[in-house]
Amino acid sequence: MKNLAAAVALAAAAFAAHAAPTESLPTTGTLVVVPAFGEVKHVNDQATITLSVEEVDKDKAAAASRVNLKMKQGLEIVKKEDPQASLKTQGYYTYQVYPEETAPQPGQSRKPRVPTAWRVGQSLQAITTNIAGLPKTVAAAQRILALNNLRFGLTPETTRKLDDQRIAATYANLTERVRSIANAMGRQVGDAVVDTVDFEGSGNFADRVTVAGAARAPMAMLAKGADTVEEPSFEPGETTLQMRLVGKVRFK
Repeated sequence: MKNLAAAVALAAAAFAAHAAPTESLPTTGTLVVVPAFGEVKHVNDQATITLSVEEVDKDKAAAASRVNLKMKQGLEIVKKEDPQASLKTQGYYTYQVYPEETAPQPGQSRKPRVPTAWRVGQSLQAITTNIAGLPKTVAAAQRILALNNLRFGLTPETTRKLDDQRIAATYANLTERVRSIANAMGRQVGDAVVDTVDFEGSGNFADRVTVAGAARAPMAMLAKGADTVEEPSFEPGETTLQMRLVGKVRFK
């Protein structure tokens, strides 16, 4: 009987030990590294367009003269349509044009290539905040110049204003994550003390900027003899500014 009673007592003790709740890990002084993320969006309020002109002629001076005249006319048109636009001429080039080279017949030596014409061109960059008047400006300029590129974005002033919101959104995400981590550890969020906040200073995260916009416009030069161009359709879209941070939080 004594042996039976001892066996029952031992089994009961083992069962009680197995059924007892598992003790939580101590978290006093724990340092937790928490990544956080934030973003803000804003409608694009600036456009950058690139207009160009190109001429090909056997006479280099004639090609250059036509390019210079058309660029001068194009500049006058853009200045008239959008006086506040920031303009910059760029990319002037002049080079010889060669005919397609054909392979020599067997036994014949390759003939030296002789240029047949000159290609001359120049580009104009315009930066403007007049988004509403952009289709009219581009259509007017396309009577002389070709539209080669268009992109929308944010002005530096708007970007600086959004930086406050971006930082606030990122820090709010850090706070939310710390609260979730504290709950998982069985601690109160008030037990956590922020040790370090690294706003991309470590170089682990690059600044993310996503631009969403659409441009639907004729990109080829207008045929000679045309007097007007239908206005193109533009959708400026929006820009998303993103930020990441890494925070170190220590629990008391």
